[in-house]
Amino acid sequence: MALHYSDGILLGRADVPGYDYPRIVTVRDRDLVDITAPGLAMVRDIAERGDAARDVRGAAGTIVGSVADVLANSAAQQPDPGVAKLLAPIDLQAVKASGVTFVVSLLERVIEEQARGDKLRADALRGEILGLIGTDLSELVPGSEPAMQVKAALIERGVWSQYLEVGIGPDAEIFTKGQPMSSVGYGAEVGLHPVSRWNNPEPEVALLVTSKGDIIGATLGNDVNLRDVEGRSALLLGKAKDNNASGALGPFIRLFDSDFTLETVKEAEIALRVEGEDGFVLEGHSSMSQLSRTPESLVSATIGRHHQYPDGLVLYLGTMFAPVKDRDGAGKGFTHKLGDVVSISTPTLGTLRNRVNLSTKCPPWTYGASHLIRDLAKADLL
Repeated sequence: MALHYSDGILLGRADVPGYDYPRIVTVRDRDLVDITAPGLAMVRDIAERGDAARDVRGAAGTIVGSVADVLANSAAQQPDPGVAKLLAPIDLQAVKASGVTFVVSLLERVIEEQARGDKLRADALRGEILGLIGTDLSELVPGSEPAMQVKAALIERGVWSQYLEVGIGPDAEIFTKGQPMSSVGYGAEVGLHPVSRWNNPEPEVALLVTSKGDIIGATLGNDVNLRDVEGRSALLLGKAKDNNASGALGPFIRLFDSDFTLETVKEAEIALRVEGEDGFVLEGHSSMSQLSRTPESLVSATIGRHHQYPDGLVLYLGTMFAPVKDRDGAGKGFTHKLGDVVSISTPTLGTLRNRVNLSTKCPPWTYGASHLIRDLAKADLL
């Protein structure tokens, strides 16, 4: 499932020895190459120049190490400060996410809401709700007349949910996953809020979108989710989704070209593997072809005349993966344990790997947009 890193036009950011600020990097002949220069010092500026793939392909650069060595160092629990380490491959972009974009995700959100965060009730509710629906939701076009008929029937039966509203209704769920510069990259720890007792990874594709709404590339993402917190109330979405180190992206953005397009993304198969220190292994997949809304429609719901993003955005597209495999005994379902290693992979984008910890134990987020701008100005890169 690993990307051949000599393929594609890859764009990323890294901590490079000898520099106090993030460097812009790409991959050439299995080496990581620093291409930082005026106009090429931020992912935001590269995206906004008009032809990011051309600019990255043609940029001069300096080799900072092999991709294999940098990936290994990035994932080490004690990285070597003398070797480069990957960061999240975006900088000033807003970090947005779309939810309930797959049927499985839709049903699991309804179960979370109905169970009020009690995972022991989930299996029984799953069967009950599937019985009440009595139709294949994957055939429904959100906002269509048949979808509205299903909505009416569910209201009559007393099981209508806000999650069904955004799953089959006319409006997509779009929310803020985190602030610009807050995402973590390949190998970093991902954080769980310590109040949560029922949580899971969400393996996703995330799109890089310019301030004009153009989709120019994609990367992998882990939209870490607290099922019990969101299940208690959708008004707790911020607490469930936006915590220290709760959003991972990487390892690189793959920019669109003739060999990799949005159509490629639409057919991607996303594999997930969770390996626990207790020997537990969870595997699953998410098929982008089963999205109930197109990526273009999700981007249009996010950016347009109704909402602008002058530094562009990255948009998580949602996941169909909802883990139900029992971990600590029959009927107890899946939840993370500290030390879990989460790997999210697809052949066209590589593998995003992170280790699970509490958000209060992950390295605090201290380097923001103001720090980056000051450092780049000091280095005469703006």
